[in-house]
Amino acid sequence: MSNLRVMVVDDHPLFREGIVSVINAQVDMEVVAEASDGLEALIKARSLRPDVVLMDISMPGCDGLEGTRLLLREQPEARIVMLTVRDDDDKLFEAIKSGAQGYLLKTLRSHELVEMLRAAERGEAAISPRVATLMLDEVKRTGELADRNAVQSQIDHDLTPREQEVLALAAQGAADREIAEKLVVSLYTVKAHMRSILSKLQVKSRHEAARMIHSPSPDEN
Repeated sequence: MSNLRVMVVDDHPLFREGIVSVINAQVDMEVVAEASDGLEALIKARSLRPDVVLMDISMPGCDGLEGTRLLLREQPEARIVMLTVRDDDDKLFEAIKSGAQGYLLKTLRSHELVEMLRAAERGEAAISPRVATLMLDEVKRTGELADRNAVQSQIDHDLTPREQEVLALAAQGAADREIAEKLVVSLYTVKAHMRSILSKLQVKSRHEAARMIHSPSPDEN
């Protein structure tokens, strides 16, 4: 079985030397090239075609994100793992969108690094635990946002402007009589609106309907 061939790309020679030493100490790995920016990595990868490229995300000149895009354009089969000193959300998701196989923090231990490189070579995601947590949080946040947008879209589509006003006041905790006084309508009219709201939103109580929207409390007005 041939060794895992790795290219190390980082603009700090001392840090790069440390990574190279760790990788070359493994019986199943070897560093086939070093580079100090994304463009140099691209040029060397053309002839060497490494199995995995360990790429620093922040480098002067051609940074890791641009280097990843350029390299994958020519070698779509390449496995690129990004290295960073910070768990920066924006760069994390930009790196994944650029095609990176993984995203590792430079605070990880040497044995974790080599295992992540092996995982990347197998086609698995090479992601630090902290980064994985950030990704899960973002997926959850995006899902919750999509749910809220879908609910708001349903409210905007199904309810009349007056019914939306009634629901907003109910969500603030106002009773039917208070809603009637605020909107200058009869109590009967408010109750009729509320019945219509429950029917259109297919919920059983005003409390369920109120939970479908987020409205500021009276103290926030």
